[in-house]
Amino acid sequence: MKFFPLLWAGLWRKRTRTVLTLFSVVIAFLLFGLLQGVNAWLSNAVADSRVNRLYTVSRISYVEPMPSAYLTQIESVPGVVSVSYFHWFGGYFQDAKNTVVSYPVDIRRLFKVFPDWKVPQDQLDKMIRTRDGAIIGQALARRYGWKIGDRVPLRTTIWGKKDGSFSYDFEVVGIFTVPEQPSNEQLFLMNWDYFDESRASGQGMVGWYAFSIADPTQAAAISKKVDAMFANSPYETKTQTEKEFAQAQVKQIGDIGFMVNAIVGAVMFTLLFLTGNTMMQSMRERIPEFAVLKTLGFSDAAVTTLVVAESILLCVFAALLGLFLAASIFPAAKLATGFEILMPSSVFVGGVIGAVVLALLSALPPAWRANRLTVVDALAGR
Repeated sequence: MKFFPLLWAGLWRKRTRTVLTLFSVVIAFLLFGLLQGVNAWLSNAVADSRVNRLYTVSRISYVEPMPSAYLTQIESVPGVVSVSYFHWFGGYFQDAKNTVVSYPVDIRRLFKVFPDWKVPQDQLDKMIRTRDGAIIGQALARRYGWKIGDRVPLRTTIWGKKDGSFSYDFEVVGIFTVPEQPSNEQLFLMNWDYFDESRASGQGMVGWYAFSIADPTQAAAISKKVDAMFANSPYETKTQTEKEFAQAQVKQIGDIGFMVNAIVGAVMFTLLFLTGNTMMQSMRERIPEFAVLKTLGFSDAAVTTLVVAESILLCVFAALLGLFLAASIFPAAKLATGFEILMPSSVFVGGVIGAVVLALLSALPPAWRANRLTVVDALAGR
């Protein structure tokens, strides 16, 4: 620690250059923290999937509908406990930017397949009695300030009504929670019958089926039996575990892991040249100072260590600042989106390790030069 003032003075010898370099490293690790945080959140959401739930979708595409008559056939497969279905509504509230993840469902069946989704029984009973009722997630209710008894108009970009409008009116009759996967509390659930009777086209078709099974070890065998029933039909199917289904949904966006690593890699590669150039420039300007240090008794190793420590101090301090800024953004984002994303400690650890590696690589050329510096040549300007 006794050499810290020397390191600090060296860093701030050129204040403007140091501030700009510091700012660049902070922005780079802010980006690193945000991207890796979102990537980790998506990975954890997939990892938390239930092993006893399967999903059946169209073999052609995730968005292709299937006949609602498939429900009873899937239900007849040995080992299947409960079956429900979803259909994409494509809803938004007031403005198209205010997307609401909304699904028409058979509410009687849904909460049997998803027992981890918690809703009071009296609210569930009222939903069954209320044709235009809706049960919404707690996070969605907080996001828009909705409460039980409110009338909520949702517009859809997909399903026009028989009267020509694209607006559906709902009464909020219940609010559900999902303690294990809070991200599902963004859902807006409506009665399938009300939706199917109101829309102008597509009656009798559903988006995908979700069903629970008694023995998770039989998931592969049950999947094959379900798909075999609909082989060579106009609506062939593909049955997956909940984890595979979640992964497929994420891949609709793209290969998140590859995109994150590519962006971070490009940023770090650019940053390596930036910090390396800064350290080399600083080294060239301070050659006489290093010569004086050696004259005063500092060994080659000590001077080299000072150069490396200066680079580590700059990079690690800036990296920690960027990572803490990223971590503070996620709680603020929850207020706007409702999704709770927390930066895992592994991202902090990875960021610090990355900063140290970046510092060592940046400091390598100037440290090597400082180590080989001779007092006579340095003072002579050679």
